[in-house]
Amino acid sequence: MQVFSSGGVSIAYIDVPPAGDDRDEPIVLVHGFASNHAVNWVNTAWVKTLTQDGRRVVALDNRGHGESEKLYDPAAYSRSLMATDVLNLMDHLDIARADMMGYSMGARITAHFAHEYGARIRKAVFGGLGMHLIKGGALPQGVADALEAPTSEGLTDPMQIMFRKFAEATKSDLKALAACIRGSRQSMSEAEVREIACPVLVAVGTKDVVSGEGAPLARILQNGLALDIPGRDHNLAVGDRVYKQGVLQFLATD
Repeated sequence: MQVFSSGGVSIAYIDVPPAGDDRDEPIVLVHGFASNHAVNWVNTAWVKTLTQDGRRVVALDNRGHGESEKLYDPAAYSRSLMATDVLNLMDHLDIARADMMGYSMGARITAHFAHEYGARIRKAVFGGLGMHLIKGGALPQGVADALEAPTSEGLTDPMQIMFRKFAEATKSDLKALAACIRGSRQSMSEAEVREIACPVLVAVGTKDVVSGEGAPLARILQNGLALDIPGRDHNLAVGDRVYKQGVLQFLATD
């Protein structure tokens, strides 16, 4: 991986050239909470799929995740700061405009990016995020409590258990992730979502109980399109074939 400084925070990333003819349509990938670029995008064959489709693929480890710098102050994890990391990475790589796909927390970051830096984004994909972008907020504070607990023994809430186990499986810094949850709970208002001008694909698994419904969010967006990922929950939808095919078709459509 390569590393650059985003406002003094060390951010790790990969920059993979297209496998064949270059479409000249780079795409930036933003992973979800407690994940990293490898778990979300490499292991699921997304990087292979997109580069084989002729796209330059850039994927970062968000602050507090993967090989990027770990921070323990919740104030360091606002959606605005995390979206600015993506902007700074694009500037660092001299990418004037790109497509962007985020999953779960990464989709929230992508939504904030599309709202704040609309001229820098061609098309966006909100994977694993529906109406909870507006209603319901981010992950509950109880997940942060579960991450800070000495062990997972005694946890009874399914969401707490799920994210604690996932964070341990990805060998994440649990205290940094707890700070991330506490500092990145900003939702977007319906009015702000309506201001996003770029085309957006909202892709949510039909068994996903974390994201909120995708179709209502797509209807609020100026240029929104909904994609149901059949039979997939929040964790399994990310590598699904229907999801990949839908994204490739969306990106290729004028």
